[in-house]
Amino acid sequence: MVATAATFSFFSITSSPDSIDSKNKKLGNGSTNLGGIKLKPSASSGSLQVKANAQAPPKINGTTVVMTPVEGFTSEDAASSPPPRTFINQLPDWSMLLAAITTIFLAAEKQWMMLDWKPRRPDMLIDPFGIGRIVQDGLVFRQNFSIRSYEIGADRTASIETLMNHLQETAINHCKSAGLLGDGFGATPGMCKKNLIWVVTRMQVVVDRYPTWGDVVQVDTWVSASGKNGMRRDWLVSNSKTGEILTRASSVWVMINKLTRRLSKIPEEVRGEIEPHFMNSDPVVAEDNRKLVKLDDSTAQYVRKGLTPRWNDLDVNQHVNNVKYVGWILESTPLGIVESHELCSMTLEYRRECGRDSVLQSLTAVSGVGNLGNMGEIECQHLLQLEEGSEIVRGRTQWRPKNAKSFGKMDQVPAQGA
Repeated sequence: MVATAATFSFFSITSSPDSIDSKNKKLGNGSTNLGGIKLKPSASSGSLQVKANAQAPPKINGTTVVMTPVEGFTSEDAASSPPPRTFINQLPDWSMLLAAITTIFLAAEKQWMMLDWKPRRPDMLIDPFGIGRIVQDGLVFRQNFSIRSYEIGADRTASIETLMNHLQETAINHCKSAGLLGDGFGATPGMCKKNLIWVVTRMQVVVDRYPTWGDVVQVDTWVSASGKNGMRRDWLVSNSKTGEILTRASSVWVMINKLTRRLSKIPEEVRGEIEPHFMNSDPVVAEDNRKLVKLDDSTAQYVRKGLTPRWNDLDVNQHVNNVKYVGWILESTPLGIVESHELCSMTLEYRRECGRDSVLQSLTAVSGVGNLGNMGEIECQHLLQLEEGSEIVRGRTQWRPKNAKSFGKMDQVPAQGA
């Protein structure tokens, strides 16, 4: 009996309906307990399913005990089968799906904001790439600059070096836009053939008002003839939104040989390149014909020694950038003047160049002060020279009071300094 039941547990026995009925009559309509063997008709396949207990009936004190199986226990309960496949349990994990959708949405939103970005203020970014353009019959170059946070000083206004950098940048971009930029930095193709470069000899700058952080300034520049062998370049800096004039500047340039460093006449080939771009106009700044005095140790009141160029101070010609000279000149200006006054005009005469190994000193003499308690302008004389005595730049600056409150600090200006 046990062997037969075990065989039934592995093989399904197919029976005819008549035989099944006869067996049901013999065994009864319900489940029959045959010493641990449970027989139950199958409604689906018509075969008889047998659950066999291969263990012998247990004995207690020599008496055989018949174990009654639990009703409803079938072969499906013995084997762990997966739950039925429905639409819900075939979907992926909802948390993972939601996280993926959120990531895709945020990435798409970020890309859209970058492509569709617009300034909150229409005046903040008029010329976003700072390329500039030619205007006024092709003779004037115009470029906009936004005053950055790192370009302002303690007064929350743009520094004089920032303004000078804007002037220099527009000058180079003007040559590039006009098609006059050869292999050199600011030199025409004809100048490159003859190893000629432009150098500035004199510059005048008048500042009516300094821009502040976030302002957009518009810089216009053009060139004109200056004598037979010179060129004058003018700049006009204004507020791009209001049109207010902020700064006016004028400069004189000459040609020198890049190899010999000597002055050169303008060759006819080069003249033919640049003259079509000359504008017949007066200087934007009235020329200051007053002579710039030469200072020395006996006439200078303030001296700053040991000034040396850094690598970043050099231009492409391996010489100190012209804008750096302005910062060195102001190094010897008394701190009391810098704190209570602001630079309103400057005249510079460039005498010679200096290189990476130069050691310089800055000299300043204060004049035109009168009584320091008066609310008046201050004039200073400057000299930047090599320590061995060769002149680099002579200069004159004028300073106007910032406001009445800070002017009380002027009594802190010492009579002499070193």
